[in-house]
Amino acid sequence: MPSDSLVFVVFLIFTGAAFVATLALYARQALIVSYIVLGVVMGPSLLGWVTDATLIKGVADIGIIFLLFLLGLNMHPQKLFRLLGSASIVTGLSSLVFGVIGMAAGLLLGFTWIESLVVGGGMMFSSTIVGLKLLPTTVLHHRHTGEVMISILLLQDIIAIVLLLILQAGIGGQTLMADIMGLTLALLGICVLAWLVERFVLIPLITRFDAIQEYIFLLAIGWCLGLAELSVWLGLSHEIGAFIAGVALASSRISLFIAESLKPLRDFFLIIFFFTLGAGLDIKLLVDVLLPAAVLAGVILLVKPFVFNKLLAHTGESPPRARELGMRLGQGSEFSLLIAVLALETGVLRSQAAHLLELATILSMMVSMYLIVWRYPTPIAISDELRRN
Repeated sequence: MPSDSLVFVVFLIFTGAAFVATLALYARQALIVSYIVLGVVMGPSLLGWVTDATLIKGVADIGIIFLLFLLGLNMHPQKLFRLLGSASIVTGLSSLVFGVIGMAAGLLLGFTWIESLVVGGGMMFSSTIVGLKLLPTTVLHHRHTGEVMISILLLQDIIAIVLLLILQAGIGGQTLMADIMGLTLALLGICVLAWLVERFVLIPLITRFDAIQEYIFLLAIGWCLGLAELSVWLGLSHEIGAFIAGVALASSRISLFIAESLKPLRDFFLIIFFFTLGAGLDIKLLVDVLLPAAVLAGVILLVKPFVFNKLLAHTGESPPRARELGMRLGQGSEFSLLIAVLALETGVLRSQAAHLLELATILSMMVSMYLIVWRYPTPIAISDELRRN
């Protein structure tokens, strides 16, 4: 039954997702976890109906781009810069703590110093997808919680890109400092360009044609994807480019309309993303690292909420908000998966260490989603009292 047809794969994803989502709702389980489980079942490890998870990976990544674009639309530039300043201390200290703990865990598991450093680097980050997909829009619009979370995740993204550059420079013979300086200049340049285009091109076009909703929809998608591609060309990531594209339009009166229009499109691609996450797991290869991965995932789930809670409370956040933010940020990140893949391809990690980091990350994401859905307001909460769109 396996097929390499993209149409057939999309049919399997959404027909299967509709079925498992129905079961999950009756069983009062989290929908996102059911999409990952569906990917495992239909992927190469079990039924083998989807034999090549990379076939849809590029399509799935578009969901992350739209997610960051929508978040940027809700972040006024002046407020963003103020929050980034206060979040830099929390992000820097937490990354250092998680990196040291991850390195120690790698050494205890018998990995080399280099491998342990990479495992520690992979533990530094929290999931943008999990944290923000489960954040209610009302929280983002009317409360400080969403803004603090976005600031921390954005700074983590920048640290992750630097870490990826270090991995690439270690084998490519590139000059690391030159790469980091180029990254900084690229970030400043794309911010300036976004401001100029928004002021002198987008706003005049939106002002003149705002009555034609189809045009505004197309203009927003083109702007988002265009800046995302430019960002990659300059050495950054799709996510950072999309976020800057959203921030540039955040002060426009049309930003709320754009945000509402793109939500269904975002959810379409994010379902594919979580399915791909499950389909990419090779159960046979992961059996050998299942126990240490479960232990490492447990460390992530225990340490990250605690550290974020303490650091945020120290910076002046209220205890309830600090606890909630700690829980929402208390998992591994999709950047950890990228680091594991790149380190394996470049020979920095052996396959066992790479699979350990991948499985620990996915396990922590799945458990974290359950904890957030059961305890805090989310768009897909099990309880009617906690469900917030």
